[in-house]
Amino acid sequence: MNDLTETPFGYSDGDVDTNTSSAITLNELADQRLSRRQTLRGGSAIVAATLGGSVLAACDSNDDRPDGPSAPTVNAGAATTTSAGRMVTLNGSAEGATAYSWTQVSGPTVTIENPNSAKASFMAPAVSAATTFTFQLAAAGGSNAATATTTVTVNPAVLGFAAVAKNKLDVVSVPEGYTVQVINRTGDPIGANVPAYKNDGTDTNFAQRIGDHGDALYWYGLAATGTARDAANSARGLLVQNHENINQQYLHPNGATSNGGIRPEAEAIKEIECHGVSVTEVSQNAARAWSVNQASSLNRRITPSTPMVFNGPVKGSDLIKTAHSADGTTGRGTINNCANGTTPWGTAITCEENWAGYFRRPLADIAGRTAKEITALNRYGVTGNGNFSWSTVVPADATNTLFRRWNATVSGASATADFRNEPNQFGWIVEIDPYSPGSTPRKRTALGRMGHEGCWPGAFVAGKKPAWYMGDDATNEYMYKFVSDTAWVAADATATDRLATGDKYLDKGTLYVARFNADGTGQWLPLVFGQNGLTATSTVYPFADQADVLVNTRLAADVLGATPMDRPEWTAVNPVTGDVYLTLTNNGNRVTTADTPSASQRRTDAANPRVYIDPPSTSRGNRNGHIVRLKETGNSTDATSFTWDIYLFGAGADLDAANINVSGLTADQDFSSPDGLYFSRSTNAAGQVKPLLWFQTDDSAYTDVTNCMMLAALPGTVGDGGARTITNSNAAGVTSTQATRVGAAPSAATLKRFLVGPVECEITGIDTTPDGRTIFVGIQHPGENGTPAAPSSHWPDSQATGTAGATIRPRSAVVVISKTDGGVVGL
Repeated sequence: MNDLTETPFGYSDGDVDTNTSSAITLNELADQRLSRRQTLRGGSAIVAATLGGSVLAACDSNDDRPDGPSAPTVNAGAATTTSAGRMVTLNGSAEGATAYSWTQVSGPTVTIENPNSAKASFMAPAVSAATTFTFQLAAAGGSNAATATTTVTVNPAVLGFAAVAKNKLDVVSVPEGYTVQVINRTGDPIGANVPAYKNDGTDTNFAQRIGDHGDALYWYGLAATGTARDAANSARGLLVQNHENINQQYLHPNGATSNGGIRPEAEAIKEIECHGVSVTEVSQNAARAWSVNQASSLNRRITPSTPMVFNGPVKGSDLIKTAHSADGTTGRGTINNCANGTTPWGTAITCEENWAGYFRRPLADIAGRTAKEITALNRYGVTGNGNFSWSTVVPADATNTLFRRWNATVSGASATADFRNEPNQFGWIVEIDPYSPGSTPRKRTALGRMGHEGCWPGAFVAGKKPAWYMGDDATNEYMYKFVSDTAWVAADATATDRLATGDKYLDKGTLYVARFNADGTGQWLPLVFGQNGLTATSTVYPFADQADVLVNTRLAADVLGATPMDRPEWTAVNPVTGDVYLTLTNNGNRVTTADTPSASQRRTDAANPRVYIDPPSTSRGNRNGHIVRLKETGNSTDATSFTWDIYLFGAGADLDAANINVSGLTADQDFSSPDGLYFSRSTNAAGQVKPLLWFQTDDSAYTDVTNCMMLAALPGTVGDGGARTITNSNAAGVTSTQATRVGAAPSAATLKRFLVGPVECEITGIDTTPDGRTIFVGIQHPGENGTPAAPSSHWPDSQATGTAGATIRPRSAVVVISKTDGGVVGL
């Protein structure tokens, strides 16, 4: 007699069954027929016993009577059609059934959720063409079982949401079918026992709180428990975010103060600590709600005061020696961290952007300076009183130089007696190990010194030298890439000494700057001392060695004749095609070819072809920006040539279609000043086959119509458009033409607005979990033009209803967006 607890589909009426049989049972038959492929799919033995879609109805040894109960009538549901990245419900039924089991019969393997119920589901995978999947439902009632099949046709991914309308609401607007959660608000505590943020200007200890002006961010997966890395985990991880700047007025009770031009030490400490980088442990619960673990041992703040070390060719150079670092190997902190990058070995890359403005250096600071020094300082804009006047603080501890360091004026007998070289310690790429809170971040000097914006890697191919692509965010600056001297070794992706792995790939290599030619081709020009005029005899700047070239990267690029661009910002690399995208935010110093440019202006060229007015402003230039993209020759990261075109031109839909709204944007697509840029991860359907591109805006030209926004796109590839001639006019009404290269015009199916932010914000920072079901987006400086007494935004407190108390101060924060049905965001 069989034990009924071992036969889940067996018959029982509550009594011991005495009708025994020695015939093979249904479960035994199923076990014999269960294939390895079905085992891997988690299918049941009942389904494995089904052959050719016919129904197998058999009695278990508990009921082999010929007149036993009839098999259930099974319906696997109607055939359906969907697209990649969407959740699919398998809606079955079976009259009289008490047990169910779904298995996959054909098509690329998927994971079935809730396979032992009448209604199951799965995520439609990425496909390049319509693909049919067959599923089988087995149901049992009493001692009998039956099966039925259904099919699901999956089409390639599409933008699966209705465009969000432009608006000026004080909320984050997303498409219907999406939810918004808010985490990591300015001031939120990330240390055990740190009190909740009052948001009234009295809070302190930002060394253990989320900083201000959250910017670029990235998800680093954690194991389900403990502190080990698990890059594939989408439910628990570390969120690494930059904190670029501050809304100074909201950090103090009544705004910033000074006494006779001297800033209070406590206020300056708070402002300094609000800058830098945060690392926080975040996780999702079973109800898909996200939270931050305030007491996590992995939480960390990296501020402008955090100890740093220098690596690469500039380490030990006289150019970075100071009163704090007499040997030029160490430094303190990172500041104005804007865009980011990452590495396959699990480290974060943060980029120091507009660092020059924090230093005090009067125009009279000439005595004791060489002509060469003055040339370098002027090229980088190190002049003025210094943002927030931190150098004026008189510290309680007279030996404390954390404030004096912001004064770059010559005051001592040598560079190691003052902080004249302190500006040279900033403008670098910084590598951080987020999994090791006690590790010291490393400034990677081989990647050059500039107003670093993005630093995104190209493809990592075993045996090939990897590259990182970078923008220098200022008007008429350049695009760069760094190619490592070391070919990629796939095993290094799982290295445990992550910063040592960074030493291997980021400390030696070649830095290049881009030249865009009028015919749609381009070259990467190497910034190598002794080559192409980068010598001591240069009339632009006499270089002494490679360290000098890297500290003064902009001057080296000037010598090589690189192409000045319309504010090069974020970079992103298509994970399928390898095409490299670069946002060019705008340029008020671009003039027509009929103009005589001033020292700060540049004429249009093929890669920066527009000059126009965007009302109500009367200023000319490239007011709305554009996105350029390039394809490396041979699709190789170490290529020295490329082809290019302009993917999209920013513009209002109502502007001149021939010369301004060149991409033909509609009201569902128009944008201005593209900034943040990101391709979905290749670990989910949004980053496969035809990857989804996201871009964000940081705008002032279109804010009379709408708040800043984020759009989603399914781009083609470089060269999918053609040649175009644009007509520009100058202030005198003189017209001139500019030839350029444009990508294919977007359609309603390939470009849509996904999100609009709250009042006076910038949308910046984006990443998804590896499964693509959650997206993190940074909302920076809402209400930046308000006052403590009259804030101009109340977000994120206003998110729930659109309004909040009149005196509630705004805060930067991260929004966590997901689809209510659990599908891949955007598809």
